[in-house]
Amino acid sequence: MYKKEYNLVTYWLSISLILVLFMISIGGLTRLTGSGLSITEWEIFKGIFPPITHNRWNEYFLLYKQIPQFKLLNPEMSLNEFKIIFYWEYFHRLLGRLIGIFFLIPLIYFTIKKVLKKNDLITFYFIFLLICLQGLIGWYMVQSGLVNNVTVSHYRLSAHLLMAFIIIGLIFWSLLNYLYLRKDNNQVEKDKTFFNLLISLIFLQIFFGALVSGLDAGRIYQTWPLMNDNYYPDDIKIINLFDLDNRSSVQFIHRNLAYFLFIYTLFLGVLIFYKHKYLINCYLIVFAFILIQIFLGIITLLSGINNYIALLHQLSGVALFLSSIFLRFKLTL
Repeated sequence: MYKKEYNLVTYWLSISLILVLFMISIGGLTRLTGSGLSITEWEIFKGIFPPITHNRWNEYFLLYKQIPQFKLLNPEMSLNEFKIIFYWEYFHRLLGRLIGIFFLIPLIYFTIKKVLKKNDLITFYFIFLLICLQGLIGWYMVQSGLVNNVTVSHYRLSAHLLMAFIIIGLIFWSLLNYLYLRKDNNQVEKDKTFFNLLISLIFLQIFFGALVSGLDAGRIYQTWPLMNDNYYPDDIKIINLFDLDNRSSVQFIHRNLAYFLFIYTLFLGVLIFYKHKYLINCYLIVFAFILIQIFLGIITLLSGINNYIALLHQLSGVALFLSSIFLRFKLTL
């Protein structure tokens, strides 16, 4: 691959990474502002441009008035108030289209010019497939809040968020492969499991974070370190701990998984100190994001779920996830 083509691929992956990160941010704000159900139809093409005329705005507003969220939560909402939540969802969907187009067009060019290796082509087309699937999951999620519920299914919301993390993780890993030359190292083969487990734990924590968000579980037990006056919430039995429809259970698991993740990161730090000292700087970045993430989680609770702090909590989760991937990647350098 020539230097010019190499640079084009790295720029393409870097911008794609930034776009997906921006998408996660907009998605988080869309959720936090309760805007995700403002557009009640899946408009692949006709929804590219926002409504301009007063009649067109009224058409969208009338559709929104038919769903439970309006009838039960926002019956007094004005058209101008509706426009605010509409634009959050509109920009979220518009950015999704932009990401798909931006990823596909250069990929077709690289394919025609035979710039990429076969394995890379398979990886990148797989990522594009996931981007398309993400759009379907997004609409599947929205559908869950249009008939019998005032909000979307927390399970579908979790699937939507996890898919976003899978996409950004694959793009980041692919970018690292272009920026660094990796090599097989039999000495670190046994230790890969410990690093993979860190990424898996973070991914699991993201899942429970999405459940907390989807259930609005952060709006109960807004105290720390205890859940009101108890370590274990007094409104659920231990036998029902893993009831993922229960807000108390989900918040309790999310809290304690964070504690376990912190302890495991300390253990990994000891392993790195004794066996992989060249990773210490990368590890310190991961550890710093662990601390930031826990701190922001606590502040989010104590603030009564301030939207801006909650968004920072989500974005620091992205930073933690990507830094753990970078740590795992550097293991083989």
